[in-house]
Amino acid sequence: QVQLVESEGGLVQTGGSLRLSCAASGRTFSNFRMGWFRQAPGKEREFVAAISVLGGTTYYQDSVKGRFTISRDNAKNTLYLQMNSLKPEETAVYYCANSANIGTWNYAYASSMARYLVWGQGTQVTVSS
Repeated sequence: QVQLVESEGGLVQTGGSLRLSCAASGRTFSNFRMGWFRQAPGKEREFVAAISVLGGTTYYQDSVKGRFTISRDNAKNTLYLQMNSLKPEETAVYYCANSANIGTWNYAYASSMARYLVWGQGTQVTVSS
C-alpha cells in the first residue's frame, strides 16, 4: 500500500513562509503524479498545486501563482510545497495526494479531487494577522 506522511505544518505571521513535505512509501513514488490540496474552516477542500511524475509540468491555483512552488525529489520519495508571502485566508489543513500516471493530464484533471487515490493525514497551517 502507498502511504503518504506529511510533515508538521506551523504557525506563521502574514507574509511569512513555510515549507511542507510529504514522504511516500509502499510503492514507487516516481510512478505517481502528485498534488496538494487544502481545506479551510467551513470551506470545501480545494486544489492548490500539482506536479507531473518527473516534475516537468506543474499546475497552480491562480491565487497561489508566484508565491507557492511545488517540487519533488524522486530519489527521496518526497513531495514539497514551498509557500511564501502567506495570507490569513490560507489558514487550512493541507493534504498531499497521489494520482496514477495514466491518461489525460491538464489543469482540469490535475485540480480534480476525483483523480487522486491516496491522501496524506493532513497538516495544519495557520497564518496569523
